[in-house]
Amino acid sequence: MAEHNAVISNLSSVETLGATTVILTDKTGTLTENRMAVVRYLTSGADVNVDWHDERVQFEAGAGKRDPQTDPHLSTVLRIGALCNSASLGQGTQKQLGDPMEVALLRVARHAGRSHDTLVETYKEVREYAFEQKTKMMATVHQDSDRDDEDNGFFYAIKGAPEAVLGVCKNVLGNDGEQALDGTTRAQWQERSRAAASEGLRLLALAYKRAGREDAAPYENLTLAGIVCLRDPLRADVGEAIAAAQAAGVRVVMLTGDHADTAAAIAREAGLGRESKLTVMEGSDLDEFETEETDASLRHRILSADVFARVAPETKLKLTALYQQNGHIVAMTGDGVNDAPALKQADIGIAMGQRGTEVAHEAADMVLKDDSVGTIIAAMRQGRVIFDNIRKFVVYLMSCNVSEVLIVGLAVGAGLPMPLLPLQILFLNLVTDVFPAFALGFGSGDEHIMRQPPRKPTEQILDRGRWLLIGVLGGAITMTVLTAFWLALHWLMLPIEMAVTVAFLTLALAQLWNVFNVRVPGGGLLVNEVTRNVWVWGAIGLCIGMIAMVFWLPALSDILKLPNPGLLGFLLAFGSSIGPLAIGQMFLRFGPKCWL
Repeated sequence: MAEHNAVISNLSSVETLGATTVILTDKTGTLTENRMAVVRYLTSGADVNVDWHDERVQFEAGAGKRDPQTDPHLSTVLRIGALCNSASLGQGTQKQLGDPMEVALLRVARHAGRSHDTLVETYKEVREYAFEQKTKMMATVHQDSDRDDEDNGFFYAIKGAPEAVLGVCKNVLGNDGEQALDGTTRAQWQERSRAAASEGLRLLALAYKRAGREDAAPYENLTLAGIVCLRDPLRADVGEAIAAAQAAGVRVVMLTGDHADTAAAIAREAGLGRESKLTVMEGSDLDEFETEETDASLRHRILSADVFARVAPETKLKLTALYQQNGHIVAMTGDGVNDAPALKQADIGIAMGQRGTEVAHEAADMVLKDDSVGTIIAAMRQGRVIFDNIRKFVVYLMSCNVSEVLIVGLAVGAGLPMPLLPLQILFLNLVTDVFPAFALGFGSGDEHIMRQPPRKPTEQILDRGRWLLIGVLGGAITMTVLTAFWLALHWLMLPIEMAVTVAFLTLALAQLWNVFNVRVPGGGLLVNEVTRNVWVWGAIGLCIGMIAMVFWLPALSDILKLPNPGLLGFLLAFGSSIGPLAIGQMFLRFGPKCWL
């Protein structure tokens, strides 16, 4: 799994991966590249598109270009985006620091001649109001050195969710300066915001005000300057990963802090939803719900939703618990400190390795080194393969060991001579049991394993069908060995010591061929996940070589008391050993539905 960029911190979570039914995933950085770029500004004057040409930027509105040096609207939104910012572009070998969205605002401002370092010479920052989930806004206060009047000596720069900022703005920066933001104008801005969000763009409203003191209420009497639109490209592998999850019977549900229209556009592009239908719920619809008291109608709506927009970290915890109460095995992704409770609550918490905090890493069961949802699907497949290999391992060993017990027990009960000696059984346990079983653990799994629904959480490693298979295979090996032993005594008329050799060789070969009886029932007869496992063929070759050494080295054959039974004895053993393989394959093909 580490080779697939999934670092497992809790080994028991590997089993959980194979049973996962719902993945609750972030959007930014998981479904998208977390590589923000400013592509448009919505201002009162016009919609200004931002065209990037390598490291040069050009602003266009309609058929003409806009100059940020002379356009007051463009100049204001660029200034607010650069000032109301806690990120850093870095210099020289220093790396960019901060939220990618804020980095994008700094980058476009710098290319437009409005770099943060230049602006703070005039607008010295004196206070910052950090982003809060409750207000959905952030503000910084700056002392304006160009202002001589005390009443307007401080410049407040605000950015935040469009609906939140529009809700507290009293004015808007129009073509003729500041104008009152009446109901009609507010509705027009809301419609422009929705139209941009429906294109999958992430939106931030930019506002400002001036005051005579630095400790004035930051979110009152604001003037709307514009809305900045940022694009975060969808990861190239997301569509394929989502389709693979859906084919495996696993729902992928998006949780994001973005606007509902933005989230819906990205979700549709990623292929979320069922039967071309996409259900979106706003975080405001979930603020009051409690997992224990949610009525049936709301519970059904929540469990049917494909996207949750404007979701707070505490809501993620409630959603995780709600899915679990309804019988789901939940995989939850997160990266922040506030995500830690939800990561702990989930059946398997998945932290982002690149942008995740140490707290998130500690709370998670798995850490993604590349922050990609495709890695989750790859890890899920590997989890299913591991669990399936464990089953194969157990079925193979149990059927072999059951046969050894039955051979000795039935022979003694029937009054026959002992067909196997203790030292011979020990040799078989160390050779034909161990190496093929180990080889099964290295299998890459059935190629159709991700087209099957998740296993039930309560399903045992050995269910009823596999216990039946163990009984059938163990019984087939037992009857084959006892039959070969009887034929060696009464048909070939071999001495007891040579008949024991025939029984030993029949059992050894039958157990080797038995490895092919643990394949997936629906797989091919000749080409399946077991026959494609090169380790299995290597184990069989090694075991045959070690068995041959018993007869080639007289000292070893004397220790194990295995005299040469002659050509007919060898042919009888080899021919009889094919019997359990044939019976096992017939059972896999025509066996009862409880196994198939």
